[in-house]
Amino acid sequence: MTRNEKGFTLIELMIVIAIIGILAAIAIPQFSAYRTRGYNAGAESQCRNVATSLEAYFVDNDTYVGASTADGGNLATTYGLTVDPLITVTPTLAADAYTITAVHTRGDRTYTLTGPGGQIQ
Repeated sequence: MTRNEKGFTLIELMIVIAIIGILAAIAIPQFSAYRTRGYNAGAESQCRNVATSLEAYFVDNDTYVGASTADGGNLATTYGLTVDPLITVTPTLAADAYTITAVHTRGDRTYTLTGPGGQIQ
């Protein structure tokens, strides 16, 4: 008497679950690292966006002092700066120079740009 039952044995199911667990153990830390890199890239990009808006303000006013970056301020309305609420941007403005510091709340790096024409660090 033979049985024609179709299906998986318990061992086969356990092997599949073990393989899925191994793949998840490899993929989850990589995914977390990619997210952190994305957050850091957002902070770097925000730093450059503020610098671009400050440069546009300088062209119109011959000074950086008076440019409002709090919640976008006049840089948002006049020069199109959009502010990401998860990124903290701290500008230090002088008449002929500026320093911008940006960090994402979920990132692990702080970016600083000194301008005009500076490199981001």
